[in-house]
Amino acid sequence: MHPDALAWCALGLLLCGPAHALAPKEEKMADEKKAPAPEEKRVRARELGVAPGIFMPGPHNGITDVSGVRVGHATVIAGDSVRTGVTAILPHGGNLFRERVPAAIHVMNGFGKLLGSTQVNELGELESPVLLTCTLCVWRVADALVGWMLEQPGMEDVRSINPVVGETNDGRLNAIHTRPVGDKEVRAALAQASSGPVVEGSVGAGTGTVAFGWKGGIGTSSRVLPKKLGGYTVGVLVQSNFGGVLQVMGAPVGKALGRYAYQKDVVERGDGSIMMVVATDAPVDHRNLRRLAERATLGLGRTGSSASNGSGDYVIAFSTAASVRRAFNAERMTAETLGNDTLSPLFQAVVEATEEAIYNSLFMASTVSGNGQKVEAIPLARVREVLRQHGVGQPVTP
Repeated sequence: MHPDALAWCALGLLLCGPAHALAPKEEKMADEKKAPAPEEKRVRARELGVAPGIFMPGPHNGITDVSGVRVGHATVIAGDSVRTGVTAILPHGGNLFRERVPAAIHVMNGFGKLLGSTQVNELGELESPVLLTCTLCVWRVADALVGWMLEQPGMEDVRSINPVVGETNDGRLNAIHTRPVGDKEVRAALAQASSGPVVEGSVGAGTGTVAFGWKGGIGTSSRVLPKKLGGYTVGVLVQSNFGGVLQVMGAPVGKALGRYAYQKDVVERGDGSIMMVVATDAPVDHRNLRRLAERATLGLGRTGSSASNGSGDYVIAFSTAASVRRAFNAERMTAETLGNDTLSPLFQAVVEATEEAIYNSLFMASTVSGNGQKVEAIPLARVREVLRQHGVGQPVTP
């Protein structure tokens, strides 16, 4: 053999030998890269040190801290394309048609389908549970709700019901044309409604939603006023499915994570929708409930929403106070309600609770794949880094 050939052979052994020895390790590393990383544990805003405002939350830090309010979900997952559901909010445990609660609805941007809103604002009262679902399921859900209500005791002679059903469009992750939410799902959500802690994130009406480019969902929070300010509770539940430039307690999280409206072009404009449900045990009439509902949008704005043209931004507010309930056939109403000057603490409370409920809807949502797409949960480790860089505090005890 030529001396040059021997030299090349020796070089080849040196190169090929170690390479061959490393091959199994490299193969193992490749397999590890293919394996999906375990998803981060989802936590609520306060576990990240995010506690907006000055007032303290109630025991559950949720809308169910308002006495009598119950929440239930039905989640619909089928095959690889259906990711949706329905969420039910009941103001009290009695017959809502016969014991109506004062209520008001505020529309910040009306690109949506909020069934029943005109009668609520005309009469100033709510006579059904509030149901949230996907856009094309609104009418099926409303029909199921009416059927359920007509079966309740004392409804035999009823000839008119105003069901209140709100929605956001989950068509990115959900085969929305199939309209998969109907009677069975509505009855399930109503049946399992409870006054305990509210399940948040990718559940019920939040199963297929997207917010700020990340997985959105159901979120809730509450505030309890100090005794000297009345001691009343305000609770908020949201179905987040909107966009904008996410900020958390002022920290530019959306920009830091490289996901926000108008980032590269005008395709992403922050469109979407959000439903906000506000409950309070303060004896407030429908006029001041409308004012309370309006303040919820200030909390929405703090999170980075601009209420874009393609966003449906709605607030439904009601009072659970027994003293202001209205009999369906009442000829006179003489209930004592709070005066205008006492509303300011409630305004502050609803702003704080709305902001935190939106954060909870994001932080508690898990990654969801469906309808040929995947929407990731916001990466909480990176959120922590951004918050720390901008001086947002340590975990807060609820």
